[in-house]
Amino acid sequence: MLDNILNRLRPERKYDREELAQRLPPGQSLTEKWPVLHYGGVPHPDLKTWTFRVFGLVEKPVVWSYEDFMALPHGSTERLDIHCVTRWSKFDNVFEGIPFKEVYDRVRPRPEASYVMVHAEQGFTTNVPLADLLQPNVIFAYKNNGEN
Repeated sequence: MLDNILNRLRPERKYDREELAQRLPPGQSLTEKWPVLHYGGVPHPDLKTWTFRVFGLVEKPVVWSYEDFMALPHGSTERLDIHCVTRWSKFDNVFEGIPFKEVYDRVRPRPEASYVMVHAEQGFTTNVPLADLLQPNVIFAYKNNGEN
């Protein structure tokens, strides 16, 4: 199995057996591409009307335009491997983005806030513990490996 994975990878990046065995979880397949696994069409938001809204248990609710959001301090870079629940992994992703803490500091969550409900395109939602979002490597990524 490891030989098959090693043979399919880009020639410019070599993973030896030991590294692959350490980084690739059991049952996962390594990919160099982004698998398209979603419901419905791929969203193409109009950035002129796009908004980023924070409301709920915060002292200062905000609604930012794309331009306002991108004006927040950014430039944080995080390198990481992605291991998807649908059994694919993608190594050495370099994400650039705006640190979650930049948003947190501006909206000032109330002491009783412990989770964040994230609303996304096409009606998707997920809830995330606020403690997880406050980790120093959490960013709102706008680039992956140099591409928007």
